[in-house]
Amino acid sequence: MSVRIATEQDIPAMLAIYRPYVENTTFSFEYEPPSLEEFTRRFRSYTAQFPWLVWEEQAQVLGYAYAAAPFERTAYRWCAEPSIYLAPEAQGRGVGRQLYALLEQILAAQGYHVLYTVVTSENTGSVAFHQAVGYRTAAVFPNCGCKFGRWLGTVWLEKRLCCGKIPDSAPIPWPVFVKTDRNFLKVLDKMPLS
Repeated sequence: MSVRIATEQDIPAMLAIYRPYVENTTFSFEYEPPSLEEFTRRFRSYTAQFPWLVWEEQAQVLGYAYAAAPFERTAYRWCAEPSIYLAPEAQGRGVGRQLYALLEQILAAQGYHVLYTVVTSENTGSVAFHQAVGYRTAAVFPNCGCKFGRWLGTVWLEKRLCCGKIPDSAPIPWPVFVKTDRNFLKVLDKMPLS
């Protein structure tokens, strides 16, 4: 088993993991799974700034984690929104916790200060997971989305990676970070994969 940087060759496998979340759950507010072209566009857009990782076992992608910008305005540039999706056979084994820990270490090393995640309120497992790894509830929005014929709320959770010091530079873009920051390799080497 290993964690590595996602590539465009992983997109079909990652989309296959994501598709059931859209089609069968309220965990994603999308109604239709994105096309391969749309998922590729998202991948390229997000990885221009943020990390995207995969978890694989025996050359099969069983999960992925990435970050995106939670807000548009420039003053929010030190905020990131992590997301994770796992295949059923990877769930309940600590894979999510390990992927999230690595993603958070990378985001902190890039220069991000605050993480926000949005979880469907009925996804109590995800809310509990985030709370267990140090997130706190920042806001609750009841009945703000409608899927499968019912109203659904969301829970916004946040985690502070930094003590509040005023940053002197913007976060390092992911492609630059991977090429120039030796800390990235140190973070990967320190991950206890099991």
